[in-house]
Amino acid sequence: MELACLDLEGVLIPEIWIAFAEKTGIEELKATTRDIPDYDVLMQQRLKLLDQHGFGLPQIQEVIGELDPLPGAKEFLDWLRERFQVVILSDTFYEFAMPLMKKLGYPALLCHKLEVSDTGQITDYLLRQRDPKRQSVRAFQLLNYRVIAAGDSYNDTTMLKQAEAGILFHAPENVIAEFPQFPAVHTFDELKQEFLKASAVHSVG
Repeated sequence: MELACLDLEGVLIPEIWIAFAEKTGIEELKATTRDIPDYDVLMQQRLKLLDQHGFGLPQIQEVIGELDPLPGAKEFLDWLRERFQVVILSDTFYEFAMPLMKKLGYPALLCHKLEVSDTGQITDYLLRQRDPKRQSVRAFQLLNYRVIAAGDSYNDTTMLKQAEAGILFHAPENVIAEFPQFPAVHTFDELKQEFLKASAVHSVG
């Protein structure tokens, strides 16, 4: 059995923090794991900025409500689910992702949770586990799944290395240059072909 594991932000949906940064004008919130590989450092920076500017979960969810999946993402996901079991592995939070999961047809999603005060302030975040994407792929492999994974950022590369096949999608040049062992594509049609090439049971067509 083969399993497809996909990152979420930058692959199927827009980067939520970038969208919020553009809405609020807080440039520092545009930083993602493409820029800061250490997720804890990145999240502490984000929470500090939210506190400084007086923003909380309700304001972020308002922006998320205006977002749609990337063009072609829903159709690609439907195509993939006809051929593979599919799991989304993300470093986002359920409180952020669920409105967009509805627009994608509710695929299986493994991510993190937020701690939120009664006033809507985000006080902390709860990681499901350390290095969760790689650990998830490893767990699926222990269940005798062969895993093909795709992502765009530094925090996806341990997942891509652990999988039987890894693909960079929509990745920036710095990530592509640092991880030349992974094929890098930029359109959903190209990504379909890479999944078919990597599959042990599906032929191109």
